[in-house]
Amino acid sequence: MTDSVSRETTLDRYFGARRPLIEAYAQFLETAGVERGMIGPREAPRLWDRHLLNCVVVTPRIPDGSRVADVGSGAGLPGLVWAIARPDIEMTLIEPLLRRTRFLDEAVERLGLSNVVIDRRRAEDVDLRFDVVTARAVAALGKLGRWCLPLVAPGGALLAMKGSSASDELEAARADLVRLGARTMVVETYGDDVLEVPTTVVEVTR
Repeated sequence: MTDSVSRETTLDRYFGARRPLIEAYAQFLETAGVERGMIGPREAPRLWDRHLLNCVVVTPRIPDGSRVADVGSGAGLPGLVWAIARPDIEMTLIEPLLRRTRFLDEAVERLGLSNVVIDRRRAEDVDLRFDVVTARAVAALGKLGRWCLPLVAPGGALLAMKGSSASDELEAARADLVRLGARTMVVETYGDDVLEVPTTVVEVTR
């Protein structure tokens, strides 16, 4: 995070009155999340900048009232972060592994989130459509497109959270994404004013 913007200011900016919820989720990740292997122990000290704030800075991109799916949600990143910051959206966490869905169930119950549904299936087996589909640290973009684009409603978008290789991944997957119905494909960054390393997102619209 940049020196000019404090964590407190950033939390208030993105979470507002729901700040206690993200702080409770952070505590749950730091304890039960590490104990159950949802995140590595080395991630706990850098949980805010590398994970929670890294996810939340993308939320202004989500249209009001959207139906959103987080594919391969794991510990709830970015799905639970987005659901906390944006109570107006309907969030579906798609995660096939039982131990992870149990963790997500407990997190949702502890936080009292009413806008989250957990779907214990592989993305390929889900026959629903969403305004926005996201995934973070799940797979290379070509494979991710095959899993996620069929879930994107016409006019909707896949927001794939990626690292520094995002542009290269997009070029490698461009032809496959077009065959899957992609209309536009761009690489955007978010959080440039609050994160030392901004969040990179490949945005694919149908």
